Amino acid sequence: MKWKFLLAFVVVTGAALAQPKLKTENIILITLDGMRWQEVFNGAENRLITKKFVRDTVALAAQYATGTPEERRQKLMPFLWNTVARQGQIYGNRHYANYVNVTNRMWFSYPGYNELLTGAADDIHINTNDPIDNPNKNVLEFINQQTGYKGKVAAFTSWENFPWIINAKRSGVVVNAGWMKAQQPNETEKFLNNLSTELPHFLDATRLDAFTFHYAFEYLKKNKPKVVYISFNETDHFAHEGEYDRYLNAANYADRFISDFWTWLQSQPQYKNKTTLIITVDHGRGNTTMNSWRSHGEKVTGADQIWFAILGPDTPPAGEIKSEGQYFQNQLAKTLAAFLGFDYVNDIKPGAAIESVLKK
Repeated sequence: MKWKFLLAFVVVTGAALAQPKLKTENIILITLDGMRWQEVFNGAENRLITKKFVRDTVALAAQYATGTPEERRQKLMPFLWNTVARQGQIYGNRHYANYVNVTNRMWFSYPGYNELLTGAADDIHINTNDPIDNPNKNVLEFINQQTGYKGKVAAFTSWENFPWIINAKRSGVVVNAGWMKAQQPNETEKFLNNLSTELPHFLDATRLDAFTFHYAFEYLKKNKPKVVYISFNETDHFAHEGEYDRYLNAANYADRFISDFWTWLQSQPQYKNKTTLIITVDHGRGNTTMNSWRSHGEKVTGADQIWFAILGPDTPPAGEIKSEGQYFQNQLAKTLAAFLGFDYVNDIKPGAAIESVLKK
């Protein structure tokens, strides 16, 4: 019988050796709160460029709303369409029956971020936006517990509720959220810390996205983390306010922030050709009436419809996915971990990894 065990060992070992090792060693996860798939894939929506939602309709139309849907979306988010969609993959264009949805029934922020980060909806415990400690462990916490990753996972977020969403006290993940200042600041961070107290807080306790970008960027340069989550919020805020011009502008400069991150990452030996970028959202928004784009929640048709994009050394450059398919927000946590070679598990079973973005 020994030969059978030896044969089995050889077969199993050979299969293991045959599995190609992924190149990804770092992950950058970025979310644009409530950014609709409609603008991502079609660009600015002409019917919303009215005096009701826009201060200068002529200027905004000239900036974003001329040409074909493909041209408009490229004007709005040039990095997403010139780089990510060409070198990576982007999902969620429902015109091609390529669907991405949340599985939670709430269709607003905390439940969406919980599903994204934990890999499972929890409508029982996470059904408000109240700042309560998340009882569910998340993929950032999971990775922070792996050998070689402790202290190498961080989150920088505009929305002030992320210390509770990520449960920073339990998880040990570095979380800088809202108007929190940088600790042990360098000169740039000292400037940001001072400026944050000198500017009006237009979004109340929620931080302006430019501050989130620069705090995260400085942290990357100083600490060289392996996993960073960055969450921008202004798209959601200005949509709720009914300010379509500022909503579009927020998406446009978030795209520039992401481009700056990626350009810098590709200039650094630790990150160049070793980093996967994941871009997505927490929820969608309405589109059935002139006003419904401003809203989301379980009563708003379409607010469960989202999108995601992935760029990195292990994702085949398939571009905009035009084949029929159904994907879910709960799949991204396990996918994120899979890029780093981990099989993410949780008390609540996470959604399956998306195999099409993982090189085989």
